[in-house]
Amino acid sequence: MSSDPDTVTLGIFGGGTVGGGIVEIINKKASYFQQLTGKTIKVRKVCVRDASKPRDFVLPDGCSIVTSYDDILNDDEIDIAVEVMGGTTDAKDVVVGALSKGKSVVTANKALIAKDLPEIEKLLASLSDGTQFRYEAAVCGGIPIIRSMQSDFVGDEISLMSGIINGCTNFMLTAMDRDKKSYDEALAEASKLGYAEADPTLDVGGFDARSKLKILMRLAYGMDVEEDEISCRGITELTKIDFEYATMLGGTIKLLGVAEKSEAGEVSAFVSPCYVANDDPLSSVNGATNAIEVVSDNLVSSVYIGQGAGRYPTANSCINDIVALAKGDTTPLPFNPKSNTKYVNNYSSVFFLRLNYRDQVGITRECGEICEKHGVSIHSILQNPKAKSQESAFAIVTEKVEFAAILKVLADIEALSWCKGKPFYMPVLREDWQS
Repeated sequence: MSSDPDTVTLGIFGGGTVGGGIVEIINKKASYFQQLTGKTIKVRKVCVRDASKPRDFVLPDGCSIVTSYDDILNDDEIDIAVEVMGGTTDAKDVVVGALSKGKSVVTANKALIAKDLPEIEKLLASLSDGTQFRYEAAVCGGIPIIRSMQSDFVGDEISLMSGIINGCTNFMLTAMDRDKKSYDEALAEASKLGYAEADPTLDVGGFDARSKLKILMRLAYGMDVEEDEISCRGITELTKIDFEYATMLGGTIKLLGVAEKSEAGEVSAFVSPCYVANDDPLSSVNGATNAIEVVSDNLVSSVYIGQGAGRYPTANSCINDIVALAKGDTTPLPFNPKSNTKYVNNYSSVFFLRLNYRDQVGITRECGEICEKHGVSIHSILQNPKAKSQESAFAIVTEKVEFAAILKVLADIEALSWCKGKPFYMPVLREDWQS
């Protein structure tokens, strides 16, 4: 550890967007951090793949660019390792290596947390030197949701978490709804503005949101669930007509990660496009902004809104963890760190079904018979929202029913001769229809 007891030294793995933001903030607020913590926070080394690549941040005095992980791991002067390089394999190696050498770790790596948190926690439990592992920036960038989940619900019981936890898809859905853009147009704009990766699959497929939801479930319910067990659908099947139906119903569409604990104590979860009513606090969260609503016994409803990604929002959360370590704060534990709570790969909701068809007699009758066969009650049937639309479609809104029954209904409808393509479905988040 640092030979100067009044100095906290950092080694940063990754000199890109977030790593550069961390260096910038420390350069800018060094004197304030010294007053706040009583220590000088210094960046000693930044590890990058290509040392010759120009950087868009200024290295502080005494800081060097290195290319070997060992240059940080084996440096006894470094107190805190900051992992912001992404990926999982190398990231896990440096995180485990740093912790094993007595260095506390700060990371923004949601994929690593979702995949390897139990193993990392086991390693931490075996250490007796006060080494800490902090990951505030791993979920929703600039929103302090991790810290809130770890410390603000100690005497509470969380029954529901529902959140917009991917900025790229929320930007796209806003463009499709508000600006009437097609899916392809919205994706092109998101890519142009840097919200979407070159390969946007993790975002548009819902997988990024699923990783974040798994982390939140661990904190809220003390349970480890394999990501593949969480039902996950992205936004690729959405069309303009779905937003027209949503407008007819008095709402919009958001990609949400939802986890709910039933009265029986079972937890279910999913990631999916959802119909959200206009009076829901999540309906007005637009652009690349993230938001999470937490429903609990004592606080009733708490909503957290902020920037979910980007250089400074993510770097800010990393800085908060770094400053906490410099102050000597201990890591708050999940209020429910171990639990026998059962996870069920099923959930109940009202559902919206959009069906494209070839015109023939008896379509609605057949749909009604299939729904009755599987115990699904129909709340309403919606005709095509635009009489002159080239898309022949209608929609069914069900009563509250189990997801498993909806899958059976959709499979039977898809097999009918008049059904064109795969039927689209999404949960409906509207309290007055959930009875």
